[in-house]
This record gives sequence, C-alpha cells and structure tokens, in this order.
Amino acid sequence: MSSSNTSAPNILLIVSDDHGYADRGGLGLHPDVHTPSLDRLAAEGVTCTDAYVTAPICSPSRAAIISGQYQQRWGGQWFDSAAFPPDDVPSLAEILQGQGYRTGYFGKVHYGQEDVGDRACPPHHGFEETLYGLAGHSFGRLNYLHHSEDAMTSYGQPAAHHMAVQPLLSGDSPVEHEGFLTAEFGRRAAEFMGTADERPYFCMVAFNAVHNFCWQLPDSELEARGLPAFRDWSPDTDGAFTEWYDDVIVPNLPHGREYYLAQLELMDAEIGRLLDAADENTIVVYITDNGGSTCNFGDNAPLRGTKYTLWDGGIRIPMIWRWPGQLPAGRSADALVSTMDLVPTLASAAGATVTETDGLDILPTLAGTSPAAHETLHWDCGFQWAVRSGSWKLSWVADDANTQHLKAYEHAPMGNGWSLTDLSTDIAEQTNQYAEQPDVVARLNDLHTAWRAEVGLPAS
Repeated sequence: MSSSNTSAPNILLIVSDDHGYADRGGLGLHPDVHTPSLDRLAAEGVTCTDAYVTAPICSPSRAAIISGQYQQRWGGQWFDSAAFPPDDVPSLAEILQGQGYRTGYFGKVHYGQEDVGDRACPPHHGFEETLYGLAGHSFGRLNYLHHSEDAMTSYGQPAAHHMAVQPLLSGDSPVEHEGFLTAEFGRRAAEFMGTADERPYFCMVAFNAVHNFCWQLPDSELEARGLPAFRDWSPDTDGAFTEWYDDVIVPNLPHGREYYLAQLELMDAEIGRLLDAADENTIVVYITDNGGSTCNFGDNAPLRGTKYTLWDGGIRIPMIWRWPGQLPAGRSADALVSTMDLVPTLASAAGATVTETDGLDILPTLAGTSPAAHETLHWDCGFQWAVRSGSWKLSWVADDANTQHLKAYEHAPMGNGWSLTDLSTDIAEQTNQYAEQPDVVARLNDLHTAWRAEVGLPAS
C-alpha cells in the first residue's frame, strides 16, 4: 500500500436497489415522491440522463460495478452464472487501498452464490470495516427489520430463507440487528466517514432499499403514514410461497406504491445524513443496481420496461455525481455512460491509472470539458441481448421458458424477437424500425457479434 494521500478526495459511493428512473421528487413527475436529499445532490452536482448498468438484475450488474469490466468476461450473464470477478481482477476497494485509502462497506452483498469467507465478501476484496448481509442466501433480499438467530427460529424454515432474516456480518463474524436496516447502514457509514484518520476514505453504502418487500417498515412509520401493517409469509398459514408472492406485487398488494415511497423517503433521509457527513473534498456518486422494479411499484417513466428486461427501463438508471469545485452544480449530461466507468473515474481522481477496464474516465465528460463517452454499450443475458450504438438500440429476446417465467411470475413483459429503436426520437421504445433499417440492424448485429467474441462468449 502506498503512503497516506491526504490531498486525495474522499469517495462516497451509494448504491440503491431497484429505484425507479422516474422516482425522484426533483424530476416533477410524481407529486407524491419526496426525495429532498437526492434532489439536493442533483442540484449540487451532475445528473447523467443516459447512464446504464451492464445487466437488468443485481448480481451480474454489481460485479461490473466493483470491477469496471463486463461481467460476461467471466461468464456472468444471469442469476445462475453470476459471480464475483476472478482473483486477478482488482476490486475498486483494492485499487483505492493501493492509493492509501481506508475503506468501508455497509449494506447488501449479492454477486452470486457467495458464502462467508469467500472473496465476494467485502472483507476479502479490500474493505477494512464492514457491516453487510449476504443476500444471495435469501433470493436477493435482506429483511428491513429482523436479522437474528431468534428471528430465524421464529419464522421457521423455509420462511426464514424467503424473508431474509439471517444475521448480518462484520468481517466474517455474525452480527445480530433488530431494527430498521436502512437507518443502521446509514448510521454505520456516517460513523465510518467521521472517524479521525489522516487517510482519505472510500465508503460504499449498498442499501437494500427499495427492493421488495417494502411493507417491512417500523411501526412508528406505519402509524405516522396511516398505513396498515402487512404480515410476512408463513408456510403454516399462507400455503405455497409462489401463490402468496403474487398477492404482494403489482397489481395485487394494497398500498403497494405507498410502502415503496415510504422506503424511498427513509433511504433518502439516510442519504441526507451521509451528505451532511461529507466534507467539500468528497466525491459523492449515487446509482442503483438495475432498472426500477415496476412489479414492486417503482416507476421508470418515460422509459419502457422494468427490471429483468432489456428495455431501457431495465438497464438505464439514475446516476448523480457531486464533487464541489471540480464538477459543475445543477448540470445534466446526456453522454452515454456506464457503471463500469466508476472504477477508472474514481481511480483517476485518487491518482491511480486502471488499464484493464471496459469503462472510461468520465470526469472530463461530467465537467463538460470533453464530449468523450462510450460510443457503444452491450448487454447479454443469454436468452436476451441488446446493443446501443449512438442513439440506435438493437435487441433480441427469445420466447422461451425464461421469458415466460418472468412475464408470469414477476409481471415483467419481455417482448420477443427483434427490435430496433432510435432512442433520440423514441425514448419509450414504442416504434420498431427493424424492418425499415436493415443497414443499421446489420451494423449493430456485427458490433455485438464482435463484442461477444472479444469478451469470450460463444458465437450465438
């Protein structure tokens, strides 16, 4: 590790879970959405309107965030193949540790099928101080209220597994926490940020909000908002989980949008706590791990689609950067950027150079001093793929068991077959120009074929 670098900026990376593209109060799309902290962040920083993740689901997307590389390079396409990057791919935390940073991770972990002690766990890829939950143990979820051995016993199996009440971890040691998890992650992160230390810090906060099940709110919040309590699943009284699950997503859950917005407001309050704890020499980045989940009452307007899909609603995300004195305030940038850009950009700000990356250093783009950004981005889940080059986007979706399951179980219409859209004139992807633009189709198809070969995927 290099010596202390006291002039380097602190870095705060905030990752939310399934936050809808339209669900920020400052956008003015929904009068019932209240996000003063995110609005403050946008007013003081740069909003990227054309920011993308590398997958429409959390696990493969998070692997790209932490590595700056397409996760397809190690086979990560869907839940069943998602995995943390190989040992020879440094994480963002390891890169920043090499620049003399102290590092902390607080929140959800879900890169694949990791277990305690694996490299995918934050203390094993560069984070010194940690409080986290392995969501891969529980269908990507962390319970908002309960994490203890007693909770596991009281829920019973398999309900404890579905309801995600296992203890958290600090290092490799279990930590029980009974209380609202969003507030605890915010509190611990702010405490870490405020620790007296000559080293700059890298603090990564991965909220489980606003993932389902959003009715898991403190009693005081339910009472203050006039919302009824909603009971978690019990195999003794509710029968098959799949039948119960359909009653707690769109369109069946009573007050579903209100529960979601309550969780969003409470996460926003913790983001405000973190902004207050950050000094002027702190880069703050806000992203979410994939597109908003409309089946869990998020809204992605004006984008089409939802989490799980390669419509832009599944892969285009809120992204906001703030660095006082270095980035302009209140700027909106429409450059084509990716969460893969986090690694080279933050490394550059810390004085490091990253060569093995699929991302770009976008600080000049954010500052408005250079138009440089990605010309082309790719997505490939096996049963569906897409490529965006400039404003053109070509996609293909199989009509198979995967798409049928997602349509029926997650209320996520996938489309099928070929689609070509000019996003500059059709952001909602309503007009399919596949038949009218054969030359564009051929060019984008060739780009994707070449990319698949470059990252090591077999020919389709």
